[in-house]
Amino acid sequence: MPIHAPERLETPRLVLRRPVDADAAAIFERYASDPDVTTFLAWPTHRDVADTRQFIAFSDAEWSRWPAGPYLIELRDNARLIGSTGFAFETPARAATGYVLAKDAWGHGYATEALSAIVALAPSLGLCRLHAGVHPDHRASRRVLEKCGFLYEARQRRYSTFPNSGVDEPVDALCYARVW
Repeated sequence: MPIHAPERLETPRLVLRRPVDADAAAIFERYASDPDVTTFLAWPTHRDVADTRQFIAFSDAEWSRWPAGPYLIELRDNARLIGSTGFAFETPARAATGYVLAKDAWGHGYATEALSAIVALAPSLGLCRLHAGVHPDHRASRRVLEKCGFLYEARQRRYSTFPNSGVDEPVDALCYARVW
């Protein structure tokens, strides 16, 4: 019987929870529509709330198909939405992860705290490998991965498109991974 992740996780300062339809406007306003926030991400900046609703539909599909999917990140003391993280399963034993935070949440250690919760959950879901791709110029994201025990594995040549970076062709991506 497949193991399913809890739809809500708590850390000392954060709540990670499964997105729901009612979150669309807040996701759009807080981070998904901000070009500064989305510069180094693999998904396009949301143009309207309809784009964000597509993300929530994608999230629901992931949670239905796999043991877990995306999580929203909220501050524990006031439930303010600050970003998202989670799992993108590729096989039952391998998944990708990532994170995005609203600009006003940068520099407070929230990405490290949220990713640490994802890393702690991963082995109980049967994962042997959790990896993340990062734009070579995104130093802050690389540092978060390193603090969470991810090891640099490779520079993948012309591997990813970053649709908000202003470059319309594949560029290098750095691969970091945790293996159990």
